[in-house]
This record gives sequence, C-alpha cells and structure tokens, in this order.
Amino acid sequence: MPPLSNLHLVPVLQTAVGPAILISGVGLLLLTMTNRLGRVIDRARALAASAAEPDPGIEEQLSVLWARAKLLRRAILFAAASALLASLLVILLFLSVLLGVEGAWLLGTVFIASLLCLIASVVLFILDVNRLLGALGLELKPHRLPE
Repeated sequence: MPPLSNLHLVPVLQTAVGPAILISGVGLLLLTMTNRLGRVIDRARALAASAAEPDPGIEEQLSVLWARAKLLRRAILFAAASALLASLLVILLFLSVLLGVEGAWLLGTVFIASLLCLIASVVLFILDVNRLLGALGLELKPHRLPE
C-alpha cells in the first residue's frame, strides 16, 4: 500500500465536518434537556416536601412530573447515542482511509442510526413539552382559564 499523502486526508477532513456539526448541535440539545430534567426534579422534590399529608392535586402533579422525567431520560439517552454514533462515524471515516478499507455501507448505516436516534430524541422532547402543558393545566385549573 502506498503511503498516504495530505491529498488523501483533506477530503476525509471535509467529510468529517458534517458529523462534527451534528455532534455540536446534539450537545446543545443535551444541555437543554438536562436543564429541563433538573427543573422537573427540583419541582418534584419541592412538591413532595410541601405535602405533609396526601393531597390528590399534588399527587396528580407528581405523577405528571414523574412521566416527564422518564420522557426526558429517554430523550437524553437517544441524544447521547446520536452523538456517540456521530463520533464513531468520524473515527470510521478516518480508519477507512488509513486502512484502505471500503466500507460505505457501514458508514451510511452508522450515519442513519445517528439520525434516527436524534429523531427519537426530538420526538420525546416534543412529548415532554406537551406533558409540561398538561402539568401547567393542572396548576391553573382553579383559575378557570379559557381553552
């Protein structure tokens, strides 16, 4: 195998920019979701501490918060998997050039898997936003706001 030159690596670096941008975007999404999860946990702890005796309203809110926490946990898991797969894709890109192995099907599969994980994460994130509105509705129920 002839030695690799910079001319071989430059196109790989250009190709690796896409997954690197994906990693950056997923990182910001992870930051947002972990902040939301922290707020859900803080709110649940405050509600649980304020309930000296069982209150159906608080129990209902805690139930919604628990469901939101589980949704966010899954969304974070899928987002982290997306970032990991995008990182693996960059490594596989370089290894395919350095080792002279043709593995377009593997690269494509890893990229598709990364995007599918990202889609799953965003769908779960949207579901959490809907649950948030449900929780807000429970809190505002006594005020009889219009639909």
